[in-house]
Amino acid sequence: MNTAYIIVIVSGIILWLLTALALIDILLKDFGSLKNKAIWFIIAFVPVIGWFIYLLFGFRKGIRKKSQD
Repeated sequence: MNTAYIIVIVSGIILWLLTALALIDILLKDFGSLKNKAIWFIIAFVPVIGWFIYLLFGFRKGIRKKSQD
C-alpha cells in the first residue's frame, strides 16, 4: 500500500475521532438552551475544522451536567 494512502486513512480516522469526541462532549453539557446546543452540534459537524472551532470557542461555554448518584 502506498504511504500517501496510509497517511490519508490515518488522518481521516483521527479527524473522525476528534469530531466524535466533540459531539459527545456537546451531548453531555448544558448550554442554557436547546438552540445553543443545536448550533454547537452543527458547528462540530463541519468537516475537518468543526471540532477545532468547538474546542476554541464552545468548549468552555457549556456546563457539565452533574451526575445524580
